[in-house]
Amino acid sequence: MLDETFTGLPLAALADAALSRARELGASHADVRIERHLTGRRDVRDSRLESSSDDTDLGISVRVVHDGSWGFAAGITLTTQAAADLAAQAVLIAKVSAPLNPRPVELAPEPVHTGEWVSSYTTNPFDVPESDRVGRLVQLSDALKRQSGVEHTSVACMYVQENKFFANLEGTQTSQQRVRIQADVEAVAVTDDGFFTMRTVAPPVGRGWEHLTGEGWDYDAEVAELGTHLAELVAAPGVEPGRKDLVISPTNLWLTIHESVAHGTELDRALGYEAAYAGTSFATFDKLGSLAYGSPVMNVTGDRVTEHGLSTVGWDDEGVAAQSFDIIREGTLVGYQLNRQMAQEKGFGRSNGCAFADSAGHIPLQRMPNVSLRASSEPTTVDDLIGAVDDGLYVVGDKSWSIDMQRYNFQFTGQRFYRIKNGRLAGQVKDAAYQATTTDFWGSMEAVGGASTWLLHGAFNCGKGQPGQVAAVSHGAPTALFRQVNVLNTDQEGGR
Repeated sequence: MLDETFTGLPLAALADAALSRARELGASHADVRIERHLTGRRDVRDSRLESSSDDTDLGISVRVVHDGSWGFAAGITLTTQAAADLAAQAVLIAKVSAPLNPRPVELAPEPVHTGEWVSSYTTNPFDVPESDRVGRLVQLSDALKRQSGVEHTSVACMYVQENKFFANLEGTQTSQQRVRIQADVEAVAVTDDGFFTMRTVAPPVGRGWEHLTGEGWDYDAEVAELGTHLAELVAAPGVEPGRKDLVISPTNLWLTIHESVAHGTELDRALGYEAAYAGTSFATFDKLGSLAYGSPVMNVTGDRVTEHGLSTVGWDDEGVAAQSFDIIREGTLVGYQLNRQMAQEKGFGRSNGCAFADSAGHIPLQRMPNVSLRASSEPTTVDDLIGAVDDGLYVVGDKSWSIDMQRYNFQFTGQRFYRIKNGRLAGQVKDAAYQATTTDFWGSMEAVGGASTWLLHGAFNCGKGQPGQVAAVSHGAPTALFRQVNVLNTDQEGGR
């Protein structure tokens, strides 16, 4: 946890100095965040360490509501006087911006919270000796490089320790620590037809170093098969384009959920408030409770409580306790992701805890929680879903993607596309992509797998806002069956 060993003063004293000054200057609301982010990156290429970096970001911010307008200020000097000065600066900014404010800021009520929270992990990556960290990545690279047809290998690992202290005028005071890790292993083949790559489908997770040593994911087993998958891709025929049934693994479907559902149900996008960075949303507020987002087997939840989720917290960056809530129920849009201001503005009564800032230097934005597709209550397996397809594709792993500014028209590729013939896998095909509109795609979902097929995946690098912010987000999904989705041959369309 963050404490006086990092600041020279108890964090409560810094927060009290800022909050007291904000109250003296007439702020109706004020909150303080003191944050430290440790980020480590290691890259190994062809079994040799190519790059290594360790970064620390430490700072304090004060956010106020004064006379119905927001004010925000941030700095890196951690003294009581500097904290009080930031509060005064934030109030001044609120006064200057007041004439531009279209309506007074009101925040949905939230109970007072106090306490500490730590994410679920076994070994903090920053506590692992450097020789062990690099040694494990070299070990994975060595194992892959020995495989036939693999010309080059790369292993990239990133790990983060995030500490946040939060306090506000209402009396909330919390401290939390999150640890997360991501590692990707990639093989490259060089042929007369060009370069081909194959990457692991291991998810980034809210775990520690144990994720790379078998507790979270079996990297050794996956790497042992990577060269074979790559060789099959090199020899594979191009996909025949047309409408096909798709069975999609959660290693691919998580990204489709992220782009077409999670971003599409951020309320600031739906209200048109977030328009400059990657657009708004077709799922506008007037469609709440009526929009047929998908088929009746589509049930999507938002949460900040799933163990090992990248968006899992104790409290968000407005002091709201972590929750779980419905976004899509039996195919119908029933909820949005909220912060306190939008929850109050639209009559939701309470925020569902979706405010986040990626550093003390940035103001909290409405950011997505863990957004996940629920599995079936039936014990449906991957083989069951594949067995229900006469002619189609089984899609594994994410790769490139494209989606329009309304989160409506999209195209996704993948690491591997296997042809399904008469209910059985019949080898890889290449140059495949699936294309649809959001509602057509999710409306074509006929079945979802059971709990045994469900996997929590995600990304470290979801971008939003101006200035841009980056958030780590998780998306769980079962394997799912979609009927008659348009499949393209990307080589015929003009590029592999």
